[in-house]
Amino acid sequence: MPIGLVISEANRHDCKLVGATLESIAALRPNPTRRKPQGICLDKGYDSGEVKSLVKEFGYTVHIRARDKEAQMIKQQAGFKARRWVVERTHSWMNRFRRILTR
Repeated sequence: MPIGLVISEANRHDCKLVGATLESIAALRPNPTRRKPQGICLDKGYDSGEVKSLVKEFGYTVHIRARDKEAQMIKQQAGFKARRWVVERTHSWMNRFRRILTR
């Protein structure tokens, strides 16, 4: 379920649209507290000081896990699986089934 929507040109990086996307959230959300903070999970492309400070201004706790940390965890712990988002997994499936992708 999308939390916000911003329309922009295709060659614009996602980190430039974080503020506009967070402002476009239509649903009211409860105020975050110390006991119940609200987090937002982002990928490595959003790992910059500007994005982190902007997200904190909106009251979210930023969660960014770098892929190299996941690779280290896979090597260190037996049975550890990298966490993948639903969208990334779906894109992977579409790339594997080329017939569906071209039609």
